[in-house]
Amino acid sequence: MTEKELNVLLVCGTGASSGFMAANMRKAAKKAGLTIKIQARSESQLEDMIDDVDYLLVGPHLSYKEAELRATADAHQVKMGIIPQTIYGTLNGKAALEFMQAL
Repeated sequence: MTEKELNVLLVCGTGASSGFMAANMRKAAKKAGLTIKIQARSESQLEDMIDDVDYLLVGPHLSYKEAELRATADAHQVKMGIIPQTIYGTLNGKAALEFMQAL
């Protein structure tokens, strides 16, 4: 039986900073032997992608939109979390992966 690949979407304002975090998370996932597809996009693209996502991770600078983003995630049964600044600010892919797994 093949393990289902998890789909993770990281969003930030423009998709730029989340792109760096996604790259580091992919490296950490590969090192841990995990099968995870991790994409980074602008928050404005969320509605177009949410149907194919298992986890939604949000940059801490969008925490002011948490209620709105959580409502969207809940409506699609997607686990969602605001990445803590201590993880996002250091682009710690391993810690972000652990944060996601704890959701």
